[in-house]
Amino acid sequence: MSKFPTKKNETSIDILTNWVSISMALIFALPSLGIFLGIYYGTGNLIIGVVLGFGVNIVTLAFSGRISKYLDKIMN
Repeated sequence: MSKFPTKKNETSIDILTNWVSISMALIFALPSLGIFLGIYYGTGNLIIGVVLGFGVNIVTLAFSGRISKYLDKIMN
C-alpha cells in the first residue's frame, strides 16, 4: 500500500513513481525513434536509420542508471 499524504503540499509516492517512469520512457524512446524516422524520411535509407537509431538507443541505455538517479533526485 502507498503512503497517504499528511500535509497538503506533500505528494504521494505513487504519483512520483509514475512521473519518473514516464520521464524515463520518453527519454529512452523518443531520441532513437526521432533519429530513425528523421533519417528514413529524409534520405529514404532504412538501414542507416535503423543503425543510427539503434546506436542512440544503446548509448541511452548505457547511461540509464545515471539518468534514473538524476530524475529521481529532481522529482523527489
